[in-house]
Amino acid sequence: MDFLAAKTILVTGGTGSFGQQFVKNLLNDGGAEKIIVFSRDELKQYEMMKNISDPEGKLRFFIGDVRDVDRLEHAFRGVDYVVHAAALKQVPALEYNPFEAIKTNIIGTKNIITAAIRQNVNKVVLVSTDKAANPANLYGATKLCAEKLMVSANVYAPGGTRFCVVRYGNVLGSRGSLLQVIEKQKSTGEITLTHEEMTRFWITLDQGVTLVCHALEHSYGGEIFIPKIPSMNVKDFIGFVAPGCSIKTVGIRPGEKLHESLVTCEESRNTYEDEANYIILPASADEKLVDKYKHLKKTKENFFYASNNNKDWLSEDSLKELLNTI
Repeated sequence: MDFLAAKTILVTGGTGSFGQQFVKNLLNDGGAEKIIVFSRDELKQYEMMKNISDPEGKLRFFIGDVRDVDRLEHAFRGVDYVVHAAALKQVPALEYNPFEAIKTNIIGTKNIITAAIRQNVNKVVLVSTDKAANPANLYGATKLCAEKLMVSANVYAPGGTRFCVVRYGNVLGSRGSLLQVIEKQKSTGEITLTHEEMTRFWITLDQGVTLVCHALEHSYGGEIFIPKIPSMNVKDFIGFVAPGCSIKTVGIRPGEKLHESLVTCEESRNTYEDEANYIILPASADEKLVDKYKHLKKTKENFFYASNNNKDWLSEDSLKELLNTI
C-alpha cells in the first residue's frame, strides 16, 4: 500500500467486520500515517481499541453518525482517503423500519459526499452489496441509491474529490453472516434454510479489503468495481459447514432473493473486465474515464453475472481452502 504513504485514511462504520479487518491490514502493512475510525457506538470503539495492536500510535477514533454532516466535516479535516462502509444492512429489520435505512444509507451517503467535497478529500470509496443489483428489498434499494449518488458526485467537484464504488457478495465470517448463524445453530442439531435452490456469492474479508484498496489506488472516479468471486448453493454450504445436522426449510424471508446478481443486463453495456474484476462505467462516462479502460475486454450486451449462472462454482475442497483463510 505504498500509495498511502504519509496519508490519512478514514473509514466510516469502522468498528464493523469490514472496518476492523481494513484497519488491521493497514496497520500491518505500515502504509498510512494516520487511520481514523468513524462510528456511532462508543462501546465498540472501546473494544476495538483494546483488541487491535497499534504500536506506532496511528489509530484514532471519532464518535459520530453519517446522518450528521457537520460532524462528518470535522472528521474529514486533513483526510486524504475515505472508505464509506457505514450502513444499516439487516434485510428483515429494514423491511419494517424503512425510513431509518433511508436516513443512514441514502442521506448518510449524501452527507459523506458533501463533507468530502468541502474538505477536499482526495478519493472516496463506497462499500456496496450485491443486493443493490436489481434490488428486491429496501436495503438493496437504498444501496442502489447510494451507488447512484456516489457515481454522480464526480460531476460536482471536477478536478477535485473523486468518488467510486465497490460491490460484492456475502462475506464469510462477518458479524451476523450465514456462517455465524450456522455455528450458533449447530448445537441444536438442526439448521434452518429458507429455500433449497438458493445460491449466493462468497468473499472473505481480506478479499473485500484488497478490492477496496485497489479502488482507492486505481480509480479515476465513477467506476463500480466488482470482484470475480465464486458461488455456491446455500444448502450445499450448510452441508459442508454443519455435517450431520438436519436442514429445516422455513421459506424465504421478507425481501430475500433466491439468487443474487452483481452485474445486471442493463449495466453490461458499460462493463469491462480484467482478470480479477468487472468494472462498470457510468452511461455518461467522460472520454478520460473510457480511455482508461478501453484496452480491456468489454462484456457482451445482456451479459448477466449472478450467483446461479456463475462459472466459478465452489467445490467442498475450494470452500475448505477459503474457510481456512478466515
